[in-house]
Amino acid sequence: MIKKFFAVAFMSVAILMSGCSDSEHVHNSPSTAQASPVAKNIPNFTAKTITGATVTNEIFASKKITMVNIWGTFCPPCIGEMPELGEMARSMPADAQIIGLVCDASENSTQIQRAQQITQEAGANFVNIVPDAQLMQFMEGVEAVPTTIFVNSKGEVVGKAIIGADVEGYKDELEKLLKQ
Repeated sequence: MIKKFFAVAFMSVAILMSGCSDSEHVHNSPSTAQASPVAKNIPNFTAKTITGATVTNEIFASKKITMVNIWGTFCPPCIGEMPELGEMARSMPADAQIIGLVCDASENSTQIQRAQQITQEAGANFVNIVPDAQLMQFMEGVEAVPTTIFVNSKGEVVGKAIIGADVEGYKDELEKLLKQ
């Protein structure tokens, strides 16, 4: 438990030091699309959502493309885009979905309550996952939040990662990947 706490604390400090607020400056920049900062495949995991439900990597199997928004409860651009992400989730095509990965939350942390509050106030009712050890390791390459990646039904990271709050960029990348 202590080891997990320090891992989450280290990740949070690393993300904070990398400049969450800096992502505001790249909001609509074409340079926000980059090669994925994470591994090529989602690892096998068993984690909890912010509402306490158990979720595994099988969450990807039923959709052609899943948009994974890696965000933090400390990050103003992440919080700011939540209403648009909620709206986007409600209008997703049948073969796509959005899930959130709350990078600064851990089991029994106050960030879970904060994430619940943020998503509820924003109407962002899509699944938001509290990362387990495997997902924490998966996110090690993430230098800033929000970072959004795209995952196919096999759990493979596809397309370009988008660093910074860029909902239009997410929509464009999702549309492109769904056409492939």
